[in-house]
Amino acid sequence: MTSPLQLKQSLREWMDVFMHRSMRGWMTFAKTTGLSMPQFSILMQLHHRGPCGMSEISERFDITAAAASQLTEKLVQGGYIERAEDPSDRRAKSIQLTPKGKELVDVGMTERYRWMDELVSKLSTEDKPKVVEALKVLTEAARQLDETA
Repeated sequence: MTSPLQLKQSLREWMDVFMHRSMRGWMTFAKTTGLSMPQFSILMQLHHRGPCGMSEISERFDITAAAASQLTEKLVQGGYIERAEDPSDRRAKSIQLTPKGKELVDVGMTERYRWMDELVSKLSTEDKPKVVEALKVLTEAARQLDETA
C-alpha cells in the first residue's frame, strides 16, 4: 500500500522533472524568437483563453496598464497579435492572436513537448498503459480542483 507521503513525494519529484524539462524547452524556443518570456506568456494566454482586454493582461500578470501596453506593442509590431475595438466597450481595446501568432504558439508548443517523445520511447510496453491510466486519474482530479476554485 502506498502512503500519502510516498504519493506526494512521487508527484513532487515528477513535477520537478516535468517543469524543468518543459520550461527549458519553452525558454530555448522563446529565445530564438526575440520575444521575452512575459510576451510569450501573453501569447499563451490569448491561445488558451481567447481574445481579451488590456485590463485582463494587467490583472493576469499583475502589471500596470502602461507595462501591459508596452509588452503588447512589440507583439503588435511583430504581427503576432492585433488590437481591435472591444465590442462590449468601444472605448476599450481587445487583443487577439493573428494567424502568425497562432503559428508561433503552435511551433513553440511542439518544441516544448519534444522531449516527451524521448520519454515515451524509454517506457516499456507494459508501463505505457499504467502511465496512461495514472495520468487520466491525475488529470481528472486536477480538473475537479479547477472547477471548485
